[in-house]
Amino acid sequence: MQAKTKYALSGTAAGLVNGLFGGGGGMVLVPLLNGWCGLAGKQAFATCVAAILPLSAVSAAVYLLRQPFDWAAALPYLIGGLGGGRLFRRVSVTWLRGLFAAFLLYGGVRYIL
Repeated sequence: MQAKTKYALSGTAAGLVNGLFGGGGGMVLVPLLNGWCGLAGKQAFATCVAAILPLSAVSAAVYLLRQPFDWAAALPYLIGGLGGGRLFRRVSVTWLRGLFAAFLLYGGVRYIL
C-alpha cells in the first residue's frame, strides 16, 4: 500500500474517533503513524499535533460562536501546551511513549467512571 494511502486512512481513523467521541483522535493517530506508516517516534507525535491543531482550532471557533467561553478555565491548558511544546525536543521517545500511555490510561479510566 502506498504511503499516501496509509496517511489518508490513518487520518480518517483519527477523524472518526474525534467525531464519535468529541476528541481523542491522537490516541489513534500516533500509533498508526508510528507503527503502520513507519514514522519515527517524535515525528509521529509532531505530525499528530500538526494534524489535530487545525481541528481543535475549528472546534474552538465553533464553541466561541455558539456559547460564552471561559478563558480562565482554558488558560492552564494553553500554558501547559506551550510548555510541553518547548520541552518536546529535550524529552526522549521512551518518555513520550510512557506519558502518552499514562494519559490514555487516565482518560480511559475517567471515561469509564
